[in-house]
Amino acid sequence: MSESSGLPARPVIRRLSEQVVNRIAAGEVIERPAAALKELVENAIDSGARRIAIVLEQGGIDRIEVVDDGCGMTPDDLVLAVERHCTSKLRDETLVRIETLGFRGEALPSIGAAARLSVISRPHGADSAWRVSVEGGLVGAPAPCAGSAGTRVVVEDMFFATPARRKFLKSARVEAGHADITVRRLALSAPHVAFRLQLDDRVVFDLPSQDMADRVAAILETEGADGMLPVEGVKGDLVLSGFACGPSVHRATAAGQILLVNGRPVVDPVLRTAVRVAYRHVIEHGRHAVVALSLTVPPDMVDVNVHPAKTELRFADAAAVRGLVIGALGRALGGGAGVAGVRPGLLQSRAAGPARIWYPPADPAPARPAGAVFAAPGPAALAGGRLDLGDRPSARVLDPVVPVAMPGAMPVSAPVEEDPAVLADPVDYPLGAPVAQVMGTYVIAVSGDGALVLVDQHAAHERLTHERLRAQYLDGTLRAQRLLLPEVVTLPRGRAELVLSRAGTLSALGVEIEPFGGDAVLVRALPALLGTDDPAGLLRDMADEMAEDDLAEPDEIQALDGRLDAILARMACHGSVRAGRSLTRAEMDALLRDMERTPRAGTCSHGRPTWLKLSRADLETLFGRR
Repeated sequence: MSESSGLPARPVIRRLSEQVVNRIAAGEVIERPAAALKELVENAIDSGARRIAIVLEQGGIDRIEVVDDGCGMTPDDLVLAVERHCTSKLRDETLVRIETLGFRGEALPSIGAAARLSVISRPHGADSAWRVSVEGGLVGAPAPCAGSAGTRVVVEDMFFATPARRKFLKSARVEAGHADITVRRLALSAPHVAFRLQLDDRVVFDLPSQDMADRVAAILETEGADGMLPVEGVKGDLVLSGFACGPSVHRATAAGQILLVNGRPVVDPVLRTAVRVAYRHVIEHGRHAVVALSLTVPPDMVDVNVHPAKTELRFADAAAVRGLVIGALGRALGGGAGVAGVRPGLLQSRAAGPARIWYPPADPAPARPAGAVFAAPGPAALAGGRLDLGDRPSARVLDPVVPVAMPGAMPVSAPVEEDPAVLADPVDYPLGAPVAQVMGTYVIAVSGDGALVLVDQHAAHERLTHERLRAQYLDGTLRAQRLLLPEVVTLPRGRAELVLSRAGTLSALGVEIEPFGGDAVLVRALPALLGTDDPAGLLRDMADEMAEDDLAEPDEIQALDGRLDAILARMACHGSVRAGRSLTRAEMDALLRDMERTPRAGTCSHGRPTWLKLSRADLETLFGRR
């Protein structure tokens, strides 16, 4: 502060040195070792490499080495490669038709500004390789050296030149985990390239050139294509392809979601939200789906120059992209049970979910002749837990096995007498023919390929009932219940206008609102299923979620859709056949056939599996025969 005037001293503006500028820029591009690794592997893929080998020490903090057999660089190329904003990947200066993973010309200079960088490269057919080194932003002169065709990049002492950044790095184990995920995403974007990843002395994977299905299975570790569903969709110029695991395969984080746009791995909120919406009715709350999706977009409809890391995008038509992903995943997941096998090895550890309600065994059902038909399930039928048996194709029951009574053993329901009819086409009945019921809860069946199928009768019928109820309530307009006294709800600035802009769609869902001046909204009716206890809380939650995801339709908003779905799930749970109830052969057969044709029947209303499949190999493994 100036003593004479009492005013603060005027700060002096000065030009920063090039070295400081490079270190500041490096902090934007290279956030952690995995970010540096990403840039190096992208360069290797862009060079036309057919094999890329990666070695990390201490999660990349101490050392990163990337070796490829790509086109290589001349000495003049090496000098330019370590200068800022020098690149061979832009055909023009419009930044519109970007067809390579890298294009900004910042990776190597940023790494060299924060660490010790060494690049050895040799074009195919050249007499020798050349080396250039960068240490803390100081570039050395290129020099000849020994080296094979391609490029070898070594990064050591990450962030030694920026100690503040190095201090905030996580442990070597955590950094190695981020690097592992980064390499997996890039390996999936280039299945034609062989990848080898080594962490310290351990080889994580060594993958040959593969087709996309095999690469997805290897990268996502889904044990082959057994648990994967193909995903395909086209909407105008947008093309979506890939694979999605069934809802029984899920993880605690979104690390199992690999999303590609024009071959570029991205972490995009539009795509991730679309995946979440597509799985919202079939997966446990708090769990994340496992998918590998590739979206092809015309280059002029997407902007990849949003962030130095190039993992964020801006779509010209985000709503179309979102709709395509939700629709394609919905079709893939909409098949009945049996489309994709669910084997015990695929089931993941689960977070604590809603508690299962235990029901005492129902009174034994009166004997009925084989083929007896129950009435269609109206409210009374649902309350009684009866199955809709309609006309169903008969299934051959295997030769009955006489159960052996053992002390303390649970009784096994012996199958009824063998029916001479057989399944006309096992392909049409993937859950196979029922054999028996055990513990009054589980149905045993044998599929057409000889595999053993186990069905949780309560969980399965819960999903069937849930889908039937949901179809009834969402077929047209949900019944609304008018509030005795309309409630005025004051919303944060801007939220009232957002909610009122969706008033027409909300009305079709049973929520009737109208403007009340300023930031207030008048609520006149709510869905009858929800009752009228908390209109203000519901509207505020919906407004918050609409503001967070401005592309979401009201029926996708968790505040409304989640509450409705939770009530339908509870109704379905109470209206489903209960554990402990003995089923006839006809009832078991009807349950399997309904599961095969009901969408999302692979999981119950709480996201847990309704059936498991044990192949011959699975059984041999369980019994130690292989």
